[in-house]
Amino acid sequence: MENQYVPLRFRKVHGRFVPGNAVRFLRDGREAFPPMLEAIAQARRQVLLEMYWFGSDAVGRRFTEELLRARQRGVEVAVIYDSVGSIGADQAMFTELQAAGAHVLEYNPVAPWRRKVRVSFSRLSRRDHRKILVVDGNVGFTGGINLASQWAPLEEGGEGWRDDMMRIEGRAVNGLSHCFHRAWRRHSLPRLLHLHAAQPVAASGERLLPVRILGERYFRHRHEIARDYVSRVYAAKKSVYIANSYFVPDGTVRRALMRAASRGVDVRVIVPAHSDVEAVKYAGRAQYQRLLEAGVRIYEWQEGMFHAKTAAIDSQWCTTGTFNFDYMSLRNNLEVNASVLDEELATEVVASFREDLKSSHEVELKNVVARSLSDRLIENTFYRLRKFL
Repeated sequence: MENQYVPLRFRKVHGRFVPGNAVRFLRDGREAFPPMLEAIAQARRQVLLEMYWFGSDAVGRRFTEELLRARQRGVEVAVIYDSVGSIGADQAMFTELQAAGAHVLEYNPVAPWRRKVRVSFSRLSRRDHRKILVVDGNVGFTGGINLASQWAPLEEGGEGWRDDMMRIEGRAVNGLSHCFHRAWRRHSLPRLLHLHAAQPVAASGERLLPVRILGERYFRHRHEIARDYVSRVYAAKKSVYIANSYFVPDGTVRRALMRAASRGVDVRVIVPAHSDVEAVKYAGRAQYQRLLEAGVRIYEWQEGMFHAKTAAIDSQWCTTGTFNFDYMSLRNNLEVNASVLDEELATEVVASFREDLKSSHEVELKNVVARSLSDRLIENTFYRLRKFL
């Protein structure tokens, strides 16, 4: 359908990519945690850590110990953790960091009596869902992986949650630093060093890639990630592969996926069969029939929790980060994604996606149509409550 209607705001893919970055795609905590810990161990001037879920389990303690060692070397350490995401964490861990001279911010506390803050539902519903680590302004990490044992490998006593991360070295890291500093400046906190990334020197055989950091925040940049996603789906020619842990797309995203499938694009989505937030899973299933009838193929991951937020389009563009296709990411949360325009890296992401398909079951339209009235009622109820999930 060459003349298929495209809304005006999605007719052009906007955004400036920053060239010259070394990028590594990291699959699961097994591949992500070691280079993250190594980066902190090598820090000389500053460590910025912004984390939705900073647990006080074995993984969280390992990172805390590395941050404490960085402070002993005189490195500036600043940590933002989300009050809801880290609600089960031991506050003594953060107190220990502060005692060592680290700056720590609890984002939008759910126990506001700890501080003199104005309490409102809208304020408490705004969460910092980002996962960012920036070291010395030059090396940055972002993706869906939190600092908790759920992401540690099974053989190390973790739960082996499936997820992705990117390691970026180069001037695009300034975008991650900018996200952190904007969140930090909204509070009455000590001023931090503003370090700027240098152009990396490519190792033998290493390619330097164009990267764009997209940071969802409030007001003017509220829909930055979603707008970029949808524009690229409308521009897709061959394939749209999306892995998303909390998939409850709004009408704008849903229409873009359906129209892409109707014009012959291979549109596939992987979601968890067993979610840590079952209500979101049911809300997402309420939309299966419309998507499947339009030609979108949906797969449910069968092995534990699937937490990735990664996509690849036409094996040319890829992204990973914290952004989910749900109401909270679209409307309320602070989010961040890193996008890369490179065929080789996008092909690597596609290969990872296809590997995930092996552990997933495809959802068939006939089974969705035949589901029971009680299932439909549960799904539609949670879909109507999606703004609160």
